[in-house]
Amino acid sequence: MAVANNEEKTGEKDELEALDALDKEASEYKKDAEIDRILKAFQLDAYAVLNLQPGVPDPQIKAQYRTLSLLIHPDKSSNPLAPSAFDRLKKAQVTLLETGARTHLDECIADARTLLLREHKLTVDSPEARQLYEEGSDLKDAWRRKTVEVLVEGEQRRRKQAKAQMQEEGREMRRVEEEVESRKRRREHETAWEESREGRIGSWRNFKGGKAGGGGGTSVKDGGEAGPKKKKKIKVLG
Repeated sequence: MAVANNEEKTGEKDELEALDALDKEASEYKKDAEIDRILKAFQLDAYAVLNLQPGVPDPQIKAQYRTLSLLIHPDKSSNPLAPSAFDRLKKAQVTLLETGARTHLDECIADARTLLLREHKLTVDSPEARQLYEEGSDLKDAWRRKTVEVLVEGEQRRRKQAKAQMQEEGREMRRVEEEVESRKRRREHETAWEESREGRIGSWRNFKGGKAGGGGGTSVKDGGEAGPKKKKKIKVLG
């Protein structure tokens, strides 16, 4: 009887361990699947990264982030991609909780919807437009693709503007540096000119003194003194 009870307990223990192993395997599979979904989501669309619909309130954003971050946290997952997915998840939450960034994203999504409806010759009030909000519908999938296009175009414009701004800042910096260098050379020239002032004055004095000593209308030739100049005779014609 005791042997039978021991065997029964051993069997139950083995079953529990098997179930735990299955649960752990299922949990790891769920984590890996979510990590894969996050990394495949379009990075510029924070709603897609967090798997949320546009326009959800802040409390729902925070709750969704908490749920997913606990699921894929690198400390609780052996997946080597968990840190990358966790970082992307965190950035998506920051984007949606930052008013300016979220407003820009909402505007891009709204622009994509407007462009898509225009392409299909529909209006917001058209019955077919309801498919935009039906999961799995062709129109909703087209809206996602159009949103990606609008976001990419916006990002390209932003990068071009940032590049142009950097180039302009670089030109301004070079102009300032050239101006500083020009002022430096001018100061050095003025300093050198001032330092040579005494030398120039002395040279001028020597020059003036030598000129004054050699004047008087007389000249010395062969070591003798010059006599008075003879007047030229004027011939009278006639």
